[in-house]
Amino acid sequence: MRLTLPSGQRTAGTDPCARTRAARLTPTWSASAGRCASGWIPGNGAWNRRGVRSPPRLPRTHGTVRSALVATGPTDGTQWQDLLAVSLLRGGKCGVSENRLRARSGGPGLGSEQGVSAPVSLDRQQRAGIKILIVDDERTLCESCATVLESEGYDVTTSTRGEEALELLRRKPFDIVLIDLYMSQVPGLELLKAALAAKPDAVAIIMTGNPSVQSSIQALELGAWEYLPKPFSAAHLQVLVGRAAHVVMAARAANAAREDQKNLQGHSDKIVVLGNSPAFRQAIELARKVAPTDASVFITGESGTGKELIAQFIHHHSRRSDRMLVAVNCAALPETLLESEMFGHVKGAFTGAVRDKPGLLEVANGGTLFLDELTEMSQAIQAKLLRVIQDGVVRRVGSTTTDAVVDVRFIAATNRDPQEATEAGILRRDLYYRLRVVPIRVPPLRERTEDIPLLAEHFLKMYWARHREPGSPMPRWSRSAIQALQARPWRGNVRELENVVEHMVVFLDPGCEIRPEDIPVLDDHEPVPRELVTFNAGAMEEKYHAARDRVLVEFERSYLVWLVSRSGGNMSKAARIAGVDRTTLYRLMEKHGLQRDTIITAKLG
Repeated sequence: MRLTLPSGQRTAGTDPCARTRAARLTPTWSASAGRCASGWIPGNGAWNRRGVRSPPRLPRTHGTVRSALVATGPTDGTQWQDLLAVSLLRGGKCGVSENRLRARSGGPGLGSEQGVSAPVSLDRQQRAGIKILIVDDERTLCESCATVLESEGYDVTTSTRGEEALELLRRKPFDIVLIDLYMSQVPGLELLKAALAAKPDAVAIIMTGNPSVQSSIQALELGAWEYLPKPFSAAHLQVLVGRAAHVVMAARAANAAREDQKNLQGHSDKIVVLGNSPAFRQAIELARKVAPTDASVFITGESGTGKELIAQFIHHHSRRSDRMLVAVNCAALPETLLESEMFGHVKGAFTGAVRDKPGLLEVANGGTLFLDELTEMSQAIQAKLLRVIQDGVVRRVGSTTTDAVVDVRFIAATNRDPQEATEAGILRRDLYYRLRVVPIRVPPLRERTEDIPLLAEHFLKMYWARHREPGSPMPRWSRSAIQALQARPWRGNVRELENVVEHMVVFLDPGCEIRPEDIPVLDDHEPVPRELVTFNAGAMEEKYHAARDRVLVEFERSYLVWLVSRSGGNMSKAARIAGVDRTTLYRLMEKHGLQRDTIITAKLG
């Protein structure tokens, strides 16, 4: 298919040769090659001596924002990480190389030469349901873009005046909007705000012939999905709008799934997250904000805090919720097996590889890949993973060609300090910056003790229904039992609390009141606090007997407070830890005027 453009495009300008040869040099579009004569949509460029506009090349970069940044600063991955974070947080997709564009457009390159599998294309009926608005004060560019997109079946509207575009945005919702950054009447950023105000889930693409770091960041901060520098080829436009159309269709499918879920169950949340503490709510709110975007997320937190639950929450509130969430535990598999599981392998790659097998990256195409315990992954696999994140290109183990191009959102997690891991050479710095677009820290349970009653009640209901007869009365928590739970250190966090409650459910009587002594202590190993063994240097100034008596009293009192807190108020357990009988323990507490409930209450305060 060839689309003829207005001949005035060639005669515009000051070159006399172009005006005299306009009839012979009428530029044409070739949809198969993705070119307009020389292959570029008008926007800027130079004229050569023969009066023909030279085709400036698009830079071979990994994302439009990064290309602008590379032109102005270092490229070691540490200077532009925060700017890249801004782009991806707002939905920008800074990971599309020229090869990836070619593979997705079906043009020459990886897609045609090496059999790369591109995403499933939308049919003409689906494209007809996608409304696109193109706003640019260059009428030729508007008409050229509209011709290309209408030939693919999209419902396209154009506007060359800012006021007219504002009125269109108010009257009619558009799924995709392409806006020139520098409009004469109304600034492009004002049009961007109006488009997203009229339809918050619209996909906005900013076009400009004069890109800069500041304008890129500003546009992406306001909600732009992608930044498109001029000039751009027809294939580039087709691929970019095709990607945006996939986003629109995925969002529609996700919204429909949520509505179905809401009609069936009365609510739209598929993942239950419990907690009202400020630290935990902050993590949830951050997860809720980043979920609708395609930004990579790096979750940190101790073991048992619920990092995978946060990853599930993000996925099920994202545009990809109708696709798979694939979890990979990087610590559970040896290096060779992990590589084969993630990237797949071809027949004969190793002993036992009797057939081609797609990896989890291909399985997660269109969805989300959760990389748990990322710091346990070897450096070699980290380097291979980085290539996939940048280009989306997957090469199976034993393959000599590119086997697939995938579109995957990445969520990583670790229980270690990632900054220390990068400094120690355990985690590649460039991979860390690629994945740490939005960092989320999940607080340990000891920092959110106000959530323990809610979690304990939830686990009690869940395991009582699982392990006991239906209809049997469920036990209830006493105030002292809740205080005992809140006084514990919970080194295993929520997972340990869940284990303790399930253990209790097996032995509790139906309808009983749960007391502190009913709560098992499954881990007796806890270091003695430093303050119990620190010698008071002031005692050196006193007489021996007076100093000994005072230090002994301080030690006994501190030890008893620590012991009762450690046992959660369970005096039998405290006596067993101390190696004395309960009578001796009660006598010592009476001697120092200590009460069990007072100690637990003070611990909570």
